[in-house]
Amino acid sequence: MAQQTKGFDLEELQKRMKGGVATLRHEFAGLRTGRASVSLLDPIHIDAYGNSMPLNQVGTVNAPEPRMLTVQVWDRGLVIAVDKAIRSAGLGLNPQVDGQLIRIPIPPLTEDRRKELSKIAAKYSEQAKVAVRNIRRDGMELLKKLEKDHQMSEDEHKKHADKVQSATDAHVKEIDDLLTQKEKEIMQV
Repeated sequence: MAQQTKGFDLEELQKRMKGGVATLRHEFAGLRTGRASVSLLDPIHIDAYGNSMPLNQVGTVNAPEPRMLTVQVWDRGLVIAVDKAIRSAGLGLNPQVDGQLIRIPIPPLTEDRRKELSKIAAKYSEQAKVAVRNIRRDGMELLKKLEKDHQMSEDEHKKHADKVQSATDAHVKEIDDLLTQKEKEIMQV
């Protein structure tokens, strides 16, 4: 059943809210938790062939062990550039080159770094909540406008406003759950 009424589309609002949650998941994936994750290297770009390219377009990234990442660089001429990019990415990683294979040991996190990462995770989740609330505000303003322009009754406005609020509450709860899960992951020793 489509939730669309004369210019109001609840499914579109929910899709935008899901996008905010998906962005948060992606940001959380890049936060280092002491465990090797290939997404840790996602933000790294390499200057290759006259362009800035994502690391995963110049080599294969794997996590063969819980505290080790490897990058199998496809072009021998890019090994030094990949090594340099990983070192200068500000992730606190110290890659070791072995031919075209780069091993990246993941050092254990200090207590201070864990607390700092928890604060960063909280900041990311707050940004996601703000995004969801902004989408809610857009939906509510559209409902008010439709009612004011007599394209929707007061009862329809109330019914749709309740659905928008329910969707907002569900997405904010999902964001809170993701944050709780990420903080637990970060603080595990």
